[in-house]
Amino acid sequence: MIFIYTPMGGADQSPILSKLKQLLTRGGFPHAQIKMDHFFDFFLLTLGLSLGIVVIYIIAFCYVSVNVPDRPISDHHRDLPRQGPPLLRPGSEQKVSRMHNMSDDELLSRAVLVRGMEFSGGGSAVPKVAFAFLTSRDVHLYPIWERFFSGHRGLYSIYWHAHPSYRDSMPVDSVFYGTRIPSQKVQWGTSSMMDAERRLLANALLDPTNQRFVLLSESCIPLFDFMTVYGYLMNTNLSFQASFDDPAWTARGRYNPKMAPTINVTEWRKGSQWFELNRDVANLVVSDRKYYRIFQEHCQPPCYVDEHYIPTLLNILRPASNSNRTVTWVDWSKDGPHPGKFGWDDMTDEFLNNIRFGSNCSYNGNVTSKCFLFGRKFLPSALEQLLRILPVLIGLDP
Repeated sequence: MIFIYTPMGGADQSPILSKLKQLLTRGGFPHAQIKMDHFFDFFLLTLGLSLGIVVIYIIAFCYVSVNVPDRPISDHHRDLPRQGPPLLRPGSEQKVSRMHNMSDDELLSRAVLVRGMEFSGGGSAVPKVAFAFLTSRDVHLYPIWERFFSGHRGLYSIYWHAHPSYRDSMPVDSVFYGTRIPSQKVQWGTSSMMDAERRLLANALLDPTNQRFVLLSESCIPLFDFMTVYGYLMNTNLSFQASFDDPAWTARGRYNPKMAPTINVTEWRKGSQWFELNRDVANLVVSDRKYYRIFQEHCQPPCYVDEHYIPTLLNILRPASNSNRTVTWVDWSKDGPHPGKFGWDDMTDEFLNNIRFGSNCSYNGNVTSKCFLFGRKFLPSALEQLLRILPVLIGLDP
């Protein structure tokens, strides 16, 4: 803005200023007209400069206020709903509650929008393994897991789905403190079991640093130290989900012809529900609507969704990304709907080492005897013996 200074005394002089000059120049004031002209010239110059400075300041302030950008929002958070647990900064050590008020539909929709991070040697963030515990109540072997996780914070995340009525009493310094997620009642043999697994995966997908996803139960134990497990999972691109075609009535015999043509019997697979998935497959499970709806409608006992859904889904959509085996050992040597259980009397070095190295399998194209990273169906009565044997056997801190 430019102000033009015009000397007083011209024809455009205002009536008010002319009247003021007449009053001041009436008698007794020699040369008053000349002095008055100089006074008003100086007055208008000062007023013009002051107004100019004020206007320039206002314009500059408004420009800065309008053009300063908001804090940038990363692409994978831009469209996320506002409700839900906070998304931690990658590499954050802060411990926050995993509780939120999202419905399952909102949670699943939110989870699929979060893209996994790309990791490089120069970055501060590191990939993590998400340990998803699906329990009825407590994690009754949690002292073993406390030792397993000790000293490795920042390399893992824990997500715990228990019965909604269960009130846990985990101490503040426990690795399980604050890891409960919003849950719903799970009934064995129904699709509510698979609903819970998808709920766990969706919550874990909210953290973009989670790259591997392990499903565990309250009766599971680790068979190796943390860094061995971490390296085993991070050093392969394959998921570990048993998926096989079995002509028996307990496998192919559970197929419902009403699933066709979306799912044909030749695509039908069975496998252990205790999976270990990479992020791409975890996202696939959470985002799927097409196939899961078919299972919910047409897979009823004696068809069990948790034994067929992910094995079949991977066989149809991601066969090349699956190793077709599980890394969780379970004893199915006895007939029946449930695997064998193990208590105090079973806990020996020989028994545990046979689980750890008693099989052969393929890992990254090589044959290895290290096939199972976790064992299942260990009773609470086994805890005392496990605390005595396992730390020495697998090198856990005392």
